[in-house]
Parts: sequence; structure tokens; C-alpha cells
Amino acid sequence: MSEWLVNLDWGEVGQASLETLSMLAAALGFTVLLGLPLGVLLYLTGQRQLLASPVLYRVMSLLVNVLRSLPFIILLIVLIPVTTLLTGTSLGVRGTIPPLVVGCTPFFARLVETALREVDRGLVEASQAMGGSTWQIIRYTLLPESRTGLIAAVTVTAIVLVDYTAMAGVIGGGGLGDLAIRFGYQRFQTDVMVVTVLLLILLVQALQMSGDRLVRHFTRR
Repeated sequence: MSEWLVNLDWGEVGQASLETLSMLAAALGFTVLLGLPLGVLLYLTGQRQLLASPVLYRVMSLLVNVLRSLPFIILLIVLIPVTTLLTGTSLGVRGTIPPLVVGCTPFFARLVETALREVDRGLVEASQAMGGSTWQIIRYTLLPESRTGLIAAVTVTAIVLVDYTAMAGVIGGGGLGDLAIRFGYQRFQTDVMVVTVLLLILLVQALQMSGDRLVRHFTRR
């Protein structure tokens, strides 16, 4: 086994793993922070909803669809000037977070909108009948009632972000993806490639299992 892993530097693997986790945590935080209100606004401005506005909904929906339709590798390249302006670099962990957020926020917003649409319409109408304001309906009815759907949405988004962080290695984004490309692909070091792929698989499995456990917990409640 030690002979097969001759090309592996566990220090570099550890550093790359920390970089991937840092990108995931930062990008997921910003994605939820931006995508949750965007998803709520998409829901509220939809047809027959509390703040129905067909024009605003179409504009936001078009923007979300355009951003979702761009392949992430192209988005990485297109956003290089913006990323450099915001972070001072387009490489490494800092240079990868902005395109990760831009790429996943529309995706997460759609998941939020879908989760909110699953809320029983009767509960919303009952809240309105009791004199609840739009903000109160969002806080005390929509978000609590869609909690399990939102947790599942965060889980799916986190897994997509892991995929995107690996893809960012193509332009020197750091993390396990960068390690796999620089050593596993460009230098034909198969052992490095296999180990990085296994670590990414383990990370995805851990995220999925954690999300499923939270969904079951809140479903029972």
C-alpha cells in the first residue's frame, strides 16, 4: 500500500481538504443568506400569492434561469474580473467563493420557492384572516411549515457546491479539485487522483446523511 501511495503527500492532502471545507462553508453561508430571501420573494410575487406581481416575477425568474443555465466552468471564467475586483485575486479559496455564490444562489432560490409552494394554502389564508402581516406570515407560517423542505434544499445545495469546488480546480481554485487536476491528471499520479475522489465521495456522503437525519428529526416533531 505504501508503495502504491508513493506520490501522496498527506500534508498537501490535508491542506487541500481544509481549503475545500473553507470554500464550502463560506459559499454555502452566502448562498443561503442571499438565496433564501430571493426564493421567498419569488414565491410571494408569483401568481395568486401575497405580493403577486407578474412583471417582477418574470424579471426575477428570467435572471435566475439565465444564471442557472450557465455552465459553472464558463461562469468561473466570465466572473474573473469581478472576482478580482472583490477579493483581489481570482485564484485560491478567496478567488473561488464569489463564482460559487453566484452559481448556486439561483439554484437554491428555486429550491426555496418550491419548498414554500408545498405549504398548505389554507394555513396562509388562515394567517391572513387573523390579521397577520406579510412579514408575520413569512416568519410564523411559511418558514416553519417548509422547514424540512428548506433543510433538504440546503443539503442538495451543499452537495452541488462540493461538485463546483472540485471544478474550480481547473483555474487554480484550490482544494481537492485543484490537487486532483495538478497532480492526478496533469502529472498522471493515479494514487493522488483516487484519494482525492474518495475524499470528495466521503464528504458528499457525510453531507447527505447529516441532511437526511435533520429532515427526519424535524419531520417527527
